Amino acid sequence: MGKFYGPIGFIDDVEVRPGVSVDGPIEHSYYGDVITRSFRIQNGLSVNDTPTVSNQISIVADPYARNHFHSMKYVKWMGTAWEVTNVSEQYPRLLITIGGVYNGETV
Repeated sequence: MGKFYGPIGFIDDVEVRPGVSVDGPIEHSYYGDVITRSFRIQNGLSVNDTPTVSNQISIVADPYARNHFHSMKYVKWMGTAWEVTNVSEQYPRLLITIGGVYNGETV
């Protein structure tokens, strides 16, 4: 089991100027463990092969993560932003499953 430290991206209200908020990415960094590591290439679905992981990362959740786990969109791990596909709560930890490369807006 490997160790994890890195940013997790949430999509939440971000104040762009006083009184105006829009949905945007914010990041919080967390410590945790990499529970499972699995990698595969999906080919034949598009012109370029798509890398996909099925890794599970267990983080020690702070109050923000526990209250906003439904807003988690990506985890930055090994230099890439990976899409969050599932989050399950195992107090005081959150078990996060990541999948393909995240192509949305990041910080």
